[in-house]
Amino acid sequence: MEEKPGSVLTIEELAVYLKIPKSTLYKLVREGRIPSQKIGRHWRFRKGAIDLWLEQARPSGPGSEKDR
Repeated sequence: MEEKPGSVLTIEELAVYLKIPKSTLYKLVREGRIPSQKIGRHWRFRKGAIDLWLEQARPSGPGSEKDR
């Protein structure tokens, strides 16, 4: 599968995309709770995997945020 340029994000770009602090993002990476790959000393994130992760993490069903 071929991906578009820019579909791989740095930690700084992902923090902006998710609108969360880099420190929170590093914590998620450390805990293995977000799809990521370390290349040398640098973390990289596939935008498609992040979008899927966000969809799967969305609450659903009775008592979810959207029902409130």
